[in-house]
Amino acid sequence: MVVIDKTPECLRAVHFASRRAARTGASMIMLAVVDPPDNFEWIGVGEAMIEEARAEAVKRLEAAAKEARDAAGVEPEQVIRVGDRAQALIALIDEDEDISFLVLAAGSGKEGPGPLVSSLAGRAAATFPIPIVIVPGGLSDEEIDALAG
Repeated sequence: MVVIDKTPECLRAVHFASRRAARTGASMIMLAVVDPPDNFEWIGVGEAMIEEARAEAVKRLEAAAKEARDAAGVEPEQVIRVGDRAQALIALIDEDEDISFLVLAAGSGKEGPGPLVSSLAGRAAATFPIPIVIVPGGLSDEEIDALAG
């Protein structure tokens, strides 16, 4: 499983996961999580905001699916959830017993590895229900191909 977000390194994780899935004959799931609006009083406006964010998530998922197809001929399952990213991630893992590992890419900029990598690679890693693979965001396609086997 790969989490698809707005970060530039996200496609590094997709490249690794798709190459690995192709090599092992596994399937691949991509998860995009839409943040709900903060306590919006006008229900219609909040729903419109969610639909707009969902449309953006679909575009990101399609771009990531293209990367998976181009890199390894893999057609990933695409999942969109609304809510907290960490909770959505755990819920999907709990629902799908075939998910065997989570692939994330660490940012290579001065901002650090990214909030999801930071939170999951720290204390949460000890209790996380599946192994976490963290791909350095600065790796080239060729370096990722060599690592993915």
